[in-house]
Amino acid sequence: MTRLVLILGDQLSPDIAALAAADKASDVVMMAEVRDEAAYVPHHPKKIAFLFAAMRKFADRLRADGWRVLYTPLDDPDNAGSIPAEIARRMAETGATEVFVTEPGEWRLADALADAMPTSCRRFADTRFLCSTDAFRRWAEGRKTLRMEYFYRDMRRRTGLLMDGDKPLGGKWNFDHDNRKPAPDAVLCDGPLRFEPDAVTAEVLDLVEREFSSNFGNLRPLWFATDATQAAAALHHFIDTALPRFGDYQDAMLTGDRFLYHSVLSMYLNAGLLDPMQICQAVENAYLSGHAPLNAAEGFIRQIIGWREYVRGIYFLEGRDYTRRNALNHKRKLPSFYWTGDTDMACMKAAITATRDEAYAHHIQRLMVTGNFALLAGVDPFEVHEWYLAVYADAYEWVEAPNVIGMSQFADGGIVASKPYVSSGAYIDRMSDHCKGCTYRVKHKTGPLACPFNLLYWHFLDRHRDRFAANPRMANMYRTWDRMAEDRRNAVLGGADALLRRLDAGKVM
Repeated sequence: MTRLVLILGDQLSPDIAALAAADKASDVVMMAEVRDEAAYVPHHPKKIAFLFAAMRKFADRLRADGWRVLYTPLDDPDNAGSIPAEIARRMAETGATEVFVTEPGEWRLADALADAMPTSCRRFADTRFLCSTDAFRRWAEGRKTLRMEYFYRDMRRRTGLLMDGDKPLGGKWNFDHDNRKPAPDAVLCDGPLRFEPDAVTAEVLDLVEREFSSNFGNLRPLWFATDATQAAAALHHFIDTALPRFGDYQDAMLTGDRFLYHSVLSMYLNAGLLDPMQICQAVENAYLSGHAPLNAAEGFIRQIIGWREYVRGIYFLEGRDYTRRNALNHKRKLPSFYWTGDTDMACMKAAITATRDEAYAHHIQRLMVTGNFALLAGVDPFEVHEWYLAVYADAYEWVEAPNVIGMSQFADGGIVASKPYVSSGAYIDRMSDHCKGCTYRVKHKTGPLACPFNLLYWHFLDRHRDRFAANPRMANMYRTWDRMAEDRRNAVLGGADALLRRLDAGKVM
């Protein structure tokens, strides 16, 4: 009896559950580049090219390992256009009666498979994660709040990473206080490891250039790793050259350096080219050998076994409607400059142009620049969500939605974050060099040159006072607002209203 083994574009791991349960002698692996997956949002061309190239190379790896693989390129005349339709085509072709599927990472595709194959699909949990969705549900049951910090401590105990028996190394669970240094004068690192496109990748680049030329983002040059060997080399390059200073400067931003000491590994991890424990153990060993300080190793490991596992748990715990939540009732359209970078705000321009060129921006640019502005301006969180899902090479809904709907936009009403992550221009000025060359003046609180973040920050607090005034983490903000003279408050609100009218009219900010 022949069974089909479906491998999706973010399941490029040789030990993926569906493959592990299959029989190499009789079962057939199927993979497909389909337009439904490439175009349900206008994905960055670099993301599409990265995944198609990595998929093709993974298929070759499976063939070399003795598997029969049926692979459908995007431009195959017989391509059925969607994963369910491709499954139906391949089942008819092979006579297969059952399909092995590792659970997809998005409700959208999971539901499509369930609708198309209610009886012939055998599903397997994705065992590449360190906390299963069932284990997360058990952890969450009965808790009044689902704060990541406590989940992270449980994950440290469970994995044994950076532990001394039952206690954390260094006597603290979290060294985040040490990881907030402002932008350095110079970065002593040449950025992530870059790879020249090989023949497989070059062919994919030509395909993506033909098919997705109108999508936001620059396709070339593509320097990403596209197989597990290259991804492992990128990991070791990060540890050797950047990890020692990663902790100190992980929140910093520099106009002339898009990567600083960041790893730029998340796209490889989320596609399956790297394993989370492989990464964490390598980082732990760098600390234990004296190569990297504890604040760097702990901060990086927390992002993986803490935050990454936590947001996946939240996504599946909260269900299919999570991306449509809008606790603050924000309804403004996403400003057009998110798709062009055409803005006089230096910090926004830097983040958006980096996103356009690299399909990447680091977490503070996402949270405290583009996300912060959207939240302050009252943009519909679903539109913000779809933008992030479209433009980043590491974005899949399970990881992106809780980061945007929950952490960035507070649209889930406080499930992920205990308060909105809003700030004035002062934070951006402290953590970057953007404000020095900006058209706006970060020190101006009112007037035509006032930093838009300054005006919108107080406008946000004022219009949401009923919700947040009693939040103990925001009490000082409201006390500061209340101490301002009434004419000053009116000038701030008037300036913010004028700015929002310009935004709605589509004028350059």
